[in-house]
Amino acid sequence: MGVGISVLMGLKSAVLFLFFVSMRSLGFALLSMPFLYSSMIAALVSVASHPSVDLPILLGKSTDGSFPIWAAIMFSPYLYLVRLFSLLRRSASGEDPYSEVSEGVYVGGWPYAADKLPPGNPAIIDCTCEFPRRPEFKGHSYLCIPTWDTRAPQPVDIESAVKWAVRKRAQNRPVFIHCAYGHGRSVAVMCALLVALGVVEDWKRAEKLIAEKRPYIRMNSLQRKSLEEWSKDRLSSVVNVGSMKQPNVY
Repeated sequence: MGVGISVLMGLKSAVLFLFFVSMRSLGFALLSMPFLYSSMIAALVSVASHPSVDLPILLGKSTDGSFPIWAAIMFSPYLYLVRLFSLLRRSASGEDPYSEVSEGVYVGGWPYAADKLPPGNPAIIDCTCEFPRRPEFKGHSYLCIPTWDTRAPQPVDIESAVKWAVRKRAQNRPVFIHCAYGHGRSVAVMCALLVALGVVEDWKRAEKLIAEKRPYIRMNSLQRKSLEEWSKDRLSSVVNVGSMKQPNVY
């Protein structure tokens, strides 16, 4: 699985605490306090993101993709740093912001600007708990299944997202599934959607298909395990989107 977010945030917390202790010992008591606070937030995120806890609602992201003021302030050392890091990493990588995997279904990274969103007024499935929904995208159909970075959406959340996406495809609406970079969390949901739409027979074939379109994907063991559990117990059946009755768009 590699080094997950809980380990990284635990290390960050320790480093920040060392900065706090060092500055305080040098007599910079007031200037040292932000390091103490940031260390505490990093430690809290480390615990909440551990697989045995898995509490993404800690960050306070609302169902409409926004963050209440209290959450934006309280978790600012984490939220704004991770967003800045994402922007810098994506800029340096040069990877496309999204990739069309099959007709009308896209997977990609956080759409932080209008040109990072696929064409055609897509319905958006947001697999992140740390990134906000941009205000200019309020007119798009939206579903959030908040998931920590390096962690996996729960099978029940994958199922909910698949059902929602199938309804949108029945309306001839494009579907865009995103996480931070379009490499892990969103790929897991896309694998399930491709199976439900009948594009492929199972999620392993779906992963290979997505890799052909978006070569840098890398699901981890937790995400594959969640997909395996979804595959065993899923309620979704293969759907012929073209034959489905077209409900009212909402």
